[in-house]
Amino acid sequence: MSSPPFKHFAKAQTEFKPPLIANENAYLGDVVSSTDAEKPISAGFYRLEKGTPLVYTYTYDEMKIIVEGEFDITDETGQSVHATPGDVFYFPKGSKITFTTESYGLGFYCGQRKEGTA
Repeated sequence: MSSPPFKHFAKAQTEFKPPLIANENAYLGDVVSSTDAEKPISAGFYRLEKGTPLVYTYTYDEMKIIVEGEFDITDETGQSVHATPGDVFYFPKGSKITFTTESYGLGFYCGQRKEGTA
């Protein structure tokens, strides 16, 4: 039995355009998702432009790396970070996170969820 081939998404950071998901300025889209029904994972890009803050409660665990721009990220505990490219975050299931930006930010995420269920 041979293993399935890997998938390659060339220039995804610049070519993939996530759809609008909230307000006038929040975009998110899965680039790829696993087919594992018991332990699904999805990965893609989240973009926020200047404007309305996005408040999001995670119903799954997620990791995110900031790849462009900047975010101001806060949670209900009062923790606050000015995030820039290279910063990595872990958002545990149940956390309520507020994302804002004075310009724009682009993050690549990988979450423990089925495709399209963010």
